[in-house]
Amino acid sequence: MNPFINKIKNNLLVKIASLNSLSVFLRLFTGFLTTKFLAVFVGAEGLALIGNFKNFLTPIQSISTLGFYSGVIKYVAEFKHKAFRLSKTISSITYITFLATCVVSIVCFISSDYLSKLVFLGDTNYSFVFKVLAVALPFYTAQALIMSVYNGLSKFKTVLFIAIGGQIVITILTLFMIWCYQLFGALLAMAIGEALIVFVSFLWIRKDARLLKLIKRKNVNLASLKRLSHYSVMALFTAICTPLVAILIRYYIINNEGIEAAGFWEAIRRISGYYLLFVTTLIALYVLPKLSEIKTDTGFRNEVLNFYKTIIPLFALGLVIIYFTRSLIVKILFTEDFVEVESLFLWQIIGDFIKVLAMVIAYQFLAKKMFWYYIITEAISLSLTYVLSVYFIDSLGVKGVTVAHAVSYSIYFIVILVIFRRPLFFPKDA
Repeated sequence: MNPFINKIKNNLLVKIASLNSLSVFLRLFTGFLTTKFLAVFVGAEGLALIGNFKNFLTPIQSISTLGFYSGVIKYVAEFKHKAFRLSKTISSITYITFLATCVVSIVCFISSDYLSKLVFLGDTNYSFVFKVLAVALPFYTAQALIMSVYNGLSKFKTVLFIAIGGQIVITILTLFMIWCYQLFGALLAMAIGEALIVFVSFLWIRKDARLLKLIKRKNVNLASLKRLSHYSVMALFTAICTPLVAILIRYYIINNEGIEAAGFWEAIRRISGYYLLFVTTLIALYVLPKLSEIKTDTGFRNEVLNFYKTIIPLFALGLVIIYFTRSLIVKILFTEDFVEVESLFLWQIIGDFIKVLAMVIAYQFLAKKMFWYYIITEAISLSLTYVLSVYFIDSLGVKGVTVAHAVSYSIYFIVILVIFRRPLFFPKDA
């Protein structure tokens, strides 16, 4: 028994998962507080508008960083023992993202009235939110760059401690803003929340002078940017198209089932986001850097199986518990007006489970820069999600969106298995 216990203790994935759990549980607790405040002070209709702003925020933040996050993780992981190549990568990214962020910020500030009307169903009263977002974007970009570099350097503890500190800051700000200004306050908190984490990150950076010295204008290199361009396009494709599909689905729900029904869908999406935190953060933190280092089919298969055997059973057990306690979860997180959300759990949970199974394998697209495979499979997945959502909403109401979620990810998983059938089932170097 002792060798087995020692093997578990020495498993890097288990160590990271254990540390990651602290961050996830904190985010779950703070997420509960935030969701409860939103349910009480904003309601289902306000939640639908918050969903729209969140879906707008994701592509804007990705464009400001040029979608380099995953690419930075890969190349920092690859060059972490080669100081000059590491400096060229970090320097190039720092300068180009700074320029991109300035452009996006200026556009957001100038177009604030138009963006408010576009995102908030014709209402221009929220233009100030977009002006605040414009000011906050450079700080967000700096934070995203810091986290991607530390992630690539496998400084998992630093990444998680920054995440924990940042989550506390964001939650305090968000609860205060919701309490004082309701929906307007919630939107402002979303606009500036993640940008504030950069000040938490600086507490670590000032102790790590080596990283700051790597940023040199003379090391800005077009070849480094060209290497990262494929990752940029892949990330931007997902970051722009995924929220766009969500917005289109939400508008379809509003037009056919009402804005309150759209709020119910946003509620189940928030719950889904909370319980997916543990797995998705672990995949981003551990799987991508690991797959970037692996060069063989057997290594890839073993890493996927290691994740499936170590994490997936716990995740499945958690989903079963969540399903059977769904009534309690809805009562705790929301108000009695959200009781209809209970009917959305089953298919959402099924879809999320299959999504995680697929994600672990699909990260190989990013790790090995499989550009066209990534773009085509993402396009298939998003197209299926929208078409199936429209089809099932017409026959099942808002519940149809969760059914479409499960069906589309089932098809996506099958496609992923077909693409990676050789390294998974018939590795060349086995």
